[in-house]
Amino acid sequence: MTQFKQKRRQILQAIPAMALLPYSGLTKAALETTKTKKPNIIFIMADDLGYADLGVYGQTAFKTPNLDKVAYQGLRFTQGYANSAVCSATRFALITGRYQYRLRGGLEEPLAGRENLGLPPEHPTLPSQLKKVGYNTALFGKWHLGSLPTFGPLKSGYDVFFGNYSGAVDYFTHKYGVGDEVPGGLYEGEVPVNEVGYYTDLIADHASQYIGKQTEATPFFLSLHFTAPHWPWEAPGDEAVSREIKNLFHLDGGSLATYGKMVEALDTAVGRVLATLEKQGLADNTIIVFTSDNGGERFSNTWPFSGQKTELLEGGIRVPTLVRWPARIKAGQVSDQVAISMDWLPTLLAAAGTTPDSQYAPDGENLLPILLGEAAIRPRQLFWRYKGHEQAATRSADWKYLKINGNEYLFNLAKDPRERANLAAKHPQELAQLKAQWQIWNSKMLPITADVRSHSVNGDMQADRYGVKP
Repeated sequence: MTQFKQKRRQILQAIPAMALLPYSGLTKAALETTKTKKPNIIFIMADDLGYADLGVYGQTAFKTPNLDKVAYQGLRFTQGYANSAVCSATRFALITGRYQYRLRGGLEEPLAGRENLGLPPEHPTLPSQLKKVGYNTALFGKWHLGSLPTFGPLKSGYDVFFGNYSGAVDYFTHKYGVGDEVPGGLYEGEVPVNEVGYYTDLIADHASQYIGKQTEATPFFLSLHFTAPHWPWEAPGDEAVSREIKNLFHLDGGSLATYGKMVEALDTAVGRVLATLEKQGLADNTIIVFTSDNGGERFSNTWPFSGQKTELLEGGIRVPTLVRWPARIKAGQVSDQVAISMDWLPTLLAAAGTTPDSQYAPDGENLLPILLGEAAIRPRQLFWRYKGHEQAATRSADWKYLKINGNEYLFNLAKDPRERANLAAKHPQELAQLKAQWQIWNSKMLPITADVRSHSVNGDMQADRYGVKP
């Protein structure tokens, strides 16, 4: 792990000085002003992006200059995690600040065809709580937290929405399937719309237009949730590929080159949005967070980790995580703090000068003091499960307990980030302790039962859809 950290720091030390200049000259008066004003917040989430898919994390096959610049101008986490190895579950945790397993909708994936499974509108969310303290709120891109008419962004705290409700859409047809009979998948608010263009670009277009209307008078919270680089494997210019695919999963398509172009298009789109923010004069007091909803898929780079999406190995849950706030966060930082998706609700609410709803205490932690350099790194204990008890994991300090494919493992991630040396036999007490802690935690979460996995949802589920354990 030491060599791994040294390599990453060498990359950061090679930063061009020009990358830091625009954010190093705030006057003392300007700094004091930003400490009292609520910051704008742009939360950018990629879909299925691997840990090492950005240049600043070691990618060399293609370039991501805009996201690398965000890292150079702020803070980069080396131990950022997603709440799940799949996307919908992580999004439940992100928007509620709680383990997704407290909600029926967050237990399993996908949500397609399950009309009664989703994010309950009554549940406090990151956008709804920011809205209460004066924020404008918007989501552009992927929702994937339940279907209309019961669930949706406008019912859970967002003022404005453009994007897809489903888990994925084609980048050119914008449908969630293949065929003339399949309806379009894009919505503006709760109304279906048709637009022409590569979906990554359309999301950036709407976000840029939104930012162009914002002023310093009212803070805003913008969720920018791209579907890239999720399948289908279509880069800009691949409209002909879009017309030829037979299945949206596109299991017989894609390539490393196509994947690289998809990530580069994502990076370019982020660059356009940030350029608009700069043009509006709002960059200094805007928090930018960038991360992924889970680990990478088949073409992604998850080095030095093993595993990928749908697996609780590090490659399935360790994700790139960047934060920039020129007014308050020192540029050029690298942090080994363990962080996870559900931390962002308490952290961003603290930055906005408010606290989470007391009746829905977050499981995530407020990392703002660490971001601002006011507190030291602290150890964490985190838990995961996937597909019931088929996979389980606990991270406690440097130790990790993992159950997968019927086998149990114990790893020291500081020494063995690739999870190759199973220490279960050498440290049976540590294994037993972590396993017992996981079982205690799991007993407090909602169980995964047959009715959750079926497409028919009975009325009994309504009783605990708000996170009340039966």
